[in-house]
Amino acid sequence: MSVIDAQMSEDMRAAPAAVERQEEALAGVLPVLIERLRRKPPQVVVTCARGSSAHAATFGKHLIERYLGIVVAAAAPNIATIYHQRLRLSDQFLLAISQSGESNDIIEQAVAARSCGAVTACITNSPESQLAQACEFVLPMAAGPEHSIPATKTFVASLSALARLAALWAQDAALAGALRSLPDRLAAAGALDWGCLLEVLADAESLVTIGRGPTLAIAREAALKLKEASDIHAEAFSAAEFRHGPIALVSPRYPVLMFAPTDAAAAGMTALAADLTAKGAAVFVTSSQESTLNRLPALPSHHPETDAICLIQSFYAMVVRLAARRGKNADRPRHLHKITRTR
Repeated sequence: MSVIDAQMSEDMRAAPAAVERQEEALAGVLPVLIERLRRKPPQVVVTCARGSSAHAATFGKHLIERYLGIVVAAAAPNIATIYHQRLRLSDQFLLAISQSGESNDIIEQAVAARSCGAVTACITNSPESQLAQACEFVLPMAAGPEHSIPATKTFVASLSALARLAALWAQDAALAGALRSLPDRLAAAGALDWGCLLEVLADAESLVTIGRGPTLAIAREAALKLKEASDIHAEAFSAAEFRHGPIALVSPRYPVLMFAPTDAAAAGMTALAADLTAKGAAVFVTSSQESTLNRLPALPSHHPETDAICLIQSFYAMVVRLAARRGKNADRPRHLHKITRTR
């Protein structure tokens, strides 16, 4: 299958329209949820998700802790499904994220949390799903049908929904304004050329992706897509965590993809990129500056959170080309199905 034929490309190109639709889809429910959370603020937010949705939850953790100062923790769904233990979540906020809304463990965790008195909400592309029925509040992704197995526009839509939640909850006008510009910026980001990676990754067996702050979720999602679409082993790390051991893997034959944030975390990423380059690593860094060595083109900075979302759109455009280069079917990764049911 060619890049032109790939459904993954079509899904990815539909992301800007999905994000634009989402504003209206959330207009009725999001203010009601936020009013509930403000009336009795939770001390902790618990996320529940798998796969790409878990990476979206990482982005949500960054947003909620950064803008609201509330601790965010990831639930282990097997505590409910395997060990049959209920968490003490009375008056706390459980936020489930699932494209399909049909993963049994996410559903059971949401049911358990609601029965314990938690405020429960889900971000899903299936408002009639079992997960939606289990939660008090349903936040539609509004992404429309996604035809390729690997998630693209539903991941982007999850990130934008989380950013809308954080912006309204924190009453942050700058983030809200950036979200209004996001559809156009996503379209522009998808047109950027990351072709410099194709030759390097065509025969690669293993690599690392690195992010921090708003881009840690992006690095994790990129590593997953490299596995799914191109059969490349990729691991994701925060820039700080990479120095605590994994840096020993660095060599000229071990590519490093760095998703640079455009906020206060940028300085540390720049320092790490320079250090890794000095060690002989094949380092590729997202940047809007043409002078950057081994640059992965990025749009000029507009807002750190939406800048991060745009980076994954540019990556998706590249990874479909990479899959074709490696003779893989990006739309139908081996052993995978669109809906994964786990307990």
